[in-house]
Amino acid sequence: MALIVQKYGGTSVGSPERIQTVAEKVARLRGQGHDLVVVVSAMSGETDRLIKLAKALHSEPPARELDVLLATGEQTTIALLTIALEKIGCPARSYTGSQVHIRTDNAYGKARILDIDAARIHADLKQGRVVVVAGFQGADEDGNITTLGRGGSDTTGVALAAALKADECQIYTDVDGIYTTDPRVVPEARRLDKITAEEMLEMASLGSKVLQIRSVEFAGKYKVPLRVLSSFEEGSGTLITYEEND
Repeated sequence: MALIVQKYGGTSVGSPERIQTVAEKVARLRGQGHDLVVVVSAMSGETDRLIKLAKALHSEPPARELDVLLATGEQTTIALLTIALEKIGCPARSYTGSQVHIRTDNAYGKARILDIDAARIHADLKQGRVVVVAGFQGADEDGNITTLGRGGSDTTGVALAAALKADECQIYTDVDGIYTTDPRVVPEARRLDKITAEEMLEMASLGSKVLQIRSVEFAGKYKVPLRVLSSFEEGSGTLITYEEND
């Protein structure tokens, strides 16, 4: 059976009902014998709400304190998803980025991941637990909380998949894969079954919002098998490959 890292974005966990749906999806996959690490974003709108709170007090909040504040969005989601998993009989444990030793530099608001100590995650997986990790965050060498910038949960998912040598990293979002162009703008756009990392990197650099560009770079560097799927409908999504298509 496989070791799979799944990442769910803010719209996928945007309400208690959607968190329950994610929990059921995760539990079904675990029931098939797979080991699962689940990375989650803050609930949709939560990061913007926290920024608004900070700016109500200070027009330019100190970067360190803003990272401390913004990291609480994902901390809320990991706890709620773990509670939902436990309720349906799926053993799980939640961790913040610092608790699973996602070490970053100290560039607050746009930190880069330097290292991950996966020992704690492996120990939980051996105990049969689903491991739920907060995306978007880590800690520098002095223990200060850092965040990775917008879309940073994608990077967290890919980085964990690389560190764990996962069989696949699945990015769940509000679209069912990568399209030739934005299907909300061009109805004739078609979904791609496969795309090379180089092509995906080019699309991301030109403004495609499906994946954060840094996560695509990370996946390409470490050859992480990456698949983009929909949280709201079944399907095979789009696989990002590392060889040229015919």
